[in-house]
Amino acid sequence: MHVSECTVRETPVTERVVLAYSGGLDTSVAIGWIAEETGAEVIAVAVDVGQGGEDLDVIRKRALACGAVEAEVADAKDEFADQYCVPAIKANALYMDRYPLVSALSRPAIVKHLVAAAQKHGAGTVAHGCTGKGNDQVRFEAGIVALAPDLKCIAPVRDYAMTRDKAIAFCEEKGLPIATSKKSPYSIDQNVFGRAIETGFLEDIWNSPIEDIYEYTQDPSVPREPDEVVISFKEGVPVAIDGKPVTPLQAVQLLNERAGAQGIGRIDMVEDRLVGIKSREVYEAPGAIALITAHQELENVTVERELARYKRQVEQRWGELVYDGLWFSPLKRALDGFINEANQHVTGDIRMTMHGGRAVVTGRRSDASLYDFNLATYDTGDTFDQSKAQGFIEIFGLSQKIAAQRDLA
Repeated sequence: MHVSECTVRETPVTERVVLAYSGGLDTSVAIGWIAEETGAEVIAVAVDVGQGGEDLDVIRKRALACGAVEAEVADAKDEFADQYCVPAIKANALYMDRYPLVSALSRPAIVKHLVAAAQKHGAGTVAHGCTGKGNDQVRFEAGIVALAPDLKCIAPVRDYAMTRDKAIAFCEEKGLPIATSKKSPYSIDQNVFGRAIETGFLEDIWNSPIEDIYEYTQDPSVPREPDEVVISFKEGVPVAIDGKPVTPLQAVQLLNERAGAQGIGRIDMVEDRLVGIKSREVYEAPGAIALITAHQELENVTVERELARYKRQVEQRWGELVYDGLWFSPLKRALDGFINEANQHVTGDIRMTMHGGRAVVTGRRSDASLYDFNLATYDTGDTFDQSKAQGFIEIFGLSQKIAAQRDLA
């Protein structure tokens, strides 16, 4: 019996790319641009980390109108505050002793949602809108491969020369529903933890910032009444403002308003970028600076001296790792364990006066305090045995004394 052969043709599987989507011109254009350059379907993912602006549903509909086959949006404000801002507060994280890692903290939060979407939709590639000159390309791509080593990464602006003028032309040619007429002279990134402003006239490091660039903070030189606040912590986590319970997100939001009204949290610095260049950055992070200031002071009261000294070294390294995009690295995870342990007794209240651009601590109290009034006082009732000091000093300085005798002989 003759059996006829038949050919079974399999429908080719179309590649899919997950795009980190903001809703602006560049990422809207990137949807169609990526499709033309790679032949892949694009899935847009927008993550709300408290940056404000448009409604998430408006952003989702725009992504679909620009050609995305799927569009996902995530309200991640509480997640961002709980899982990213709180660890930074516990670490007193200030890159170069000044910058509270505003943008650096948001990137791993976004990355988790991008990777989850890629796995959900069977995408083999994740795309982002970063240039080849900044830190964020590293933060996105190092984070993505740390969570999903098999995923590929592309950056249309960097990899396909998608310049702004080309993006505008593409937008107009395709009739995409996005405004192209006005461009801010600044590059701005913001989330609930703060706001970053760069480029434009700020690239001349002799130029002073002008008031127009600020949104989260008021001019600290304008006369106004001081604002006194009590911030309560439990194991390093902010849990109440003026006695009223708050979530970490609410703590940051409330202090953004109150500290921002006093001009607190403005930072103008020349920063060492990961890619090797120095960059002038202006930040405003009123809530972050107020919380870190309060947390540092509560640690001064509750953390034992040697632990506190060593923690300061860990804090610097932790901040460098996060700034460099290594949030998911083994070293960062190990340091998290140390920082959490160091915060076990950081529970209590800090009173601060906020005024004229400064948050000044004026009071501290904690059931876990290591401050002993009877040891510290110089008045009657002092329990410190001063008679033991002389012997302590002789032994403490002995090795130095012996070396000096040798060197002076």
